[in-house]
Amino acid sequence: MNREKALRILLVLLGLLFVAGIYPLVTSVRSGWQANKGDALPMMLSLYITLGIFLLVAARNPSANRSVIAFAAWSSFAHAAVMAVMAAHLPNERGHLLIAAAVLGVIGAALIVLAPAKQLGERASAAGA
Repeated sequence: MNREKALRILLVLLGLLFVAGIYPLVTSVRSGWQANKGDALPMMLSLYITLGIFLLVAARNPSANRSVIAFAAWSSFAHAAVMAVMAAHLPNERGHLLIAAAVLGVIGAALIVLAPAKQLGERASAAGA
């Protein structure tokens, strides 16, 4: 399987996970953690559902959507870092938070590794800018 095909499959899987699976996943994992009584849940869901839609669109032409892929990767790293810090402050939820942080780290790493390279024209315009 070539790199672009693997990236397309990953983008579709992540897009579907974020669009359709994020609500049941988050509500089941957060059942014990009530630090903010769910105030952040609608905001987090709106961001991930929107990101999921953009990842599904990016799967059609990954090279033309490098910035969306990069955003998904780096936001996954940022979310993983926040969850790792939270794990230090919430000992009762440490296991769930660290597992989620590891999953998000793997997602970010997979997106970075499979991300399409800059096209020749993009390199030339970036060098001339």
